[in-house]
Amino acid sequence: MTETQGRGREETQDERADRQWSELLQELRVAQTGVQILFGFLLAVVFQSRFEDLGDVDRNIYVATVMLGSATAAALIGPVSYHRLLTGRRMKPETVIWASRMTVLGLVLLFCTMCSALLLIMRVALHNETALWLVGGMALWFLACWFVFPVWAIAKGRSGPRESDTDGRGDSGDRERDA
Repeated sequence: MTETQGRGREETQDERADRQWSELLQELRVAQTGVQILFGFLLAVVFQSRFEDLGDVDRNIYVATVMLGSATAAALIGPVSYHRLLTGRRMKPETVIWASRMTVLGLVLLFCTMCSALLLIMRVALHNETALWLVGGMALWFLACWFVFPVWAIAKGRSGPRESDTDGRGDSGDRERDA
């Protein structure tokens, strides 16, 4: 049985779950690669000769950053485990929901990891309070790019007709609503 669920796309629940899973995997590939590179660099820092020169505050920031990086990696790799353990149990729609939640959690943790890593780097590079201002500004930029802009697009999409709804083509509107 096919359903449109008011979204302009005719697909079964299983087809929809398959499509959403594929889209989620593409998103995770981007995030996981960045996290793995960042985490690898973080793990190597402790073995650098200058690490001994860090003060207590910077060491604590480093430890917090490594722990955040670990939590981020776990959350963004977690959906792979969900998929592997639940494959064949006819639970793909549930898997997509939980994997999506883990991905959002991973993005929040990645935000924290990036800010913490930037704080450590800026403190070591600048040795003054300018580091806090730079990290604060970058944190706002991350928040805007990763969370505010998407939420704004959702709110704008609900406030009235879009160009694609009124241009008679309809197909691009379906893709936008499904994004």
